[in-house]
Amino acid sequence: MSEALHVNQAAGLHNLFSQTRAHRDELPVFHQAASLNRSAPKPRTTRTIAVAGGKGGVGKTTVAVNLAMAMAMAGRDVMLLDADMGVANIDVQLGLAPTRHVGHMLEGLCTLRDLIMPAQNGLKVIPGGSGVRRLAKMGNGEHAAVIRAFDELIQPPEFLVVDTAAGVADNVAMFAAAADDVLIVVCDELASLTDAYALIKILAHDFGVRRFHIVANMVRQASDAKKLYEKLARVCGRFLNVALDYMGMVPHDEWLRQAIRRQGAVVDLWPSSRAAIGFKQLAGAVDTWGEPAYPDLGRIAFFSGQSAPAAGW
Repeated sequence: MSEALHVNQAAGLHNLFSQTRAHRDELPVFHQAASLNRSAPKPRTTRTIAVAGGKGGVGKTTVAVNLAMAMAMAGRDVMLLDADMGVANIDVQLGLAPTRHVGHMLEGLCTLRDLIMPAQNGLKVIPGGSGVRRLAKMGNGEHAAVIRAFDELIQPPEFLVVDTAAGVADNVAMFAAAADDVLIVVCDELASLTDAYALIKILAHDFGVRRFHIVANMVRQASDAKKLYEKLARVCGRFLNVALDYMGMVPHDEWLRQAIRRQGAVVDLWPSSRAAIGFKQLAGAVDTWGEPAYPDLGRIAFFSGQSAPAAGW
């Protein structure tokens, strides 16, 4: 997205959230290629959860890491993909030292299975590569190739958690649309709400995603979290045909900061902390989400068995 478009979008969304008069500011929509594979996906045993946040700084990666770790600690078979290509940092947060990354797979030097790294409590991690300029400039075709590579896993996991990049660019929407569920992370900042709305609009209009799970991160108390959700729900209810589910909150917690410094997940290092309890409640809520609803639009999806050419994106 150009800088001018981003400025225009931010200004329009600011009015939506900060003013009471009823009007609709048109937002720029990312145009997707029409030649998508529209074959119905075969039944899947893996449930894919994309963690997105619209803007940076909302704690999206921390949520993805601790959600995946909490699920693994509960005995689930979980894989965590760092899809923030080029500036990935899940390996740093978990104290891992990968020698290969997604770029090596795209170059044919290894397979996706070769990239899988074991972490604490049986969690499996696929690093995205940090400081690799080529990965930061991957095209949609390469992102589609990463998504399709999961079809080749002989033993797919029970859950795949995908940490998407910050922002509302096409590659973020692509990974989110390929998942069964989208978890949107918001915090108590106006820009967080406006960018979350922008991402929801893109996924709804361009990919037919109609259901989103919302979690409020880094909030002081439960009432603050609920207010954030209600603000976002009001605007989405006025202008978008989507359903938002409130998934609760993760509070400000010094133990979470300490866990990041220790290169570990707070749910593992300090499981009784307030933040850890919030993450474990979020992990437990996943079982209440019901069956994923697949959009009627053609798309490339994780574990779909589709063979659409990447150039279709």
